[in-house]
Amino acid sequence: MKSAVIVFPGSNCDRDLAVAFEAATGIKPAMIWHRDTDLPADIDLIGVPGGFSYGDYLRSGAMAARSPVMQAVAQAASRGAFVLGVCNGFQVLTESGLLPGALLRNAGGHFVCRDVPLTVENAQSAFTSRYAAGETIRYPVAHHDGNYFADDATLDRLEGDGRVALRYAENINGSARNIAGILNDTGNVLGMMPHPERVIEPAHGSTDGKRLFDGLVEGLMARA
Repeated sequence: MKSAVIVFPGSNCDRDLAVAFEAATGIKPAMIWHRDTDLPADIDLIGVPGGFSYGDYLRSGAMAARSPVMQAVAQAASRGAFVLGVCNGFQVLTESGLLPGALLRNAGGHFVCRDVPLTVENAQSAFTSRYAAGETIRYPVAHHDGNYFADDATLDRLEGDGRVALRYAENINGSARNIAGILNDTGNVLGMMPHPERVIEPAHGSTDGKRLFDGLVEGLMARA
């Protein structure tokens, strides 16, 4: 089971995500620099981490989305590899076209950093299979540009196709329809603003995030 974490200039959650991948899979992930053009052969799982790629000096994630490695990420996703983008990683996935919509400045203009309640909307994906539909979980957030936006037609399509994975139980940033995380049309790419990798062991105060990573491993083993 091969996993990798992409590292951009300004990433600050890449090691956290690598720890979560290793805890779930038992194998250290490859750390892939953004200027690399290849990923390990037969890659199973790719993490696009949080942080402030390129210092967010343009739009958040806009420069990282054009890094050479993102073409390899897109190709791996098209072959069925699981891709998890967290926080800035979600922004990168929308900017690169792997997910629809965009992440705008938080309503109110403030950086939000705290634990938030989330509602599991879709428990049928590999990412959410360890949760129950309608269950409330808590993940930390830490973002300034987490306000998910898409036009009404796109939002209706996401809702109708069951691609809204998670919603904010209380809308902390102005996101359309309280959306906190969405899936691509084949269900193997998830972008989300909250941080599951920060709640994977009791010392973190919660293990709600551990189930996401354990579910991913189960999904990968089922496909093997």
